[in-house]
Amino acid sequence: MARFLSLLDGPWATLIVRELLKGPHRFNELAEALPRISAHTLTSRLRTFEKHGLVTRTAYPEIPPRVVYELTPAGQDLRSVLEAMNAWAMTLPASVFELAEDVDSGRSQAIAGS
Repeated sequence: MARFLSLLDGPWATLIVRELLKGPHRFNELAEALPRISAHTLTSRLRTFEKHGLVTRTAYPEIPPRVVYELTPAGQDLRSVLEAMNAWAMTLPASVFELAEDVDSGRSQAIAGS
């Protein structure tokens, strides 16, 4: 579990993988699919994924340059993990998610107030 979390820690990691499971994406396409992610966080996550062999980055020598990110076979293997996580989440009552949203909202307000 620790090895998994060392690669996919944080809320954005699994969401980036979820988008890349749909197929190759350019940076801006990923940013549009995840509107609240910062460019810094997206860049950092993609570099980490590339470093650990989960994502390939292909730069095409065009003007303007085109860079495409795609999951490697190891990254594609995460599909079953994310599907299992989704199946588990679907078994929970909606009230669990309402509580989670309240907690997240409280955190956001606490951070904004500090």
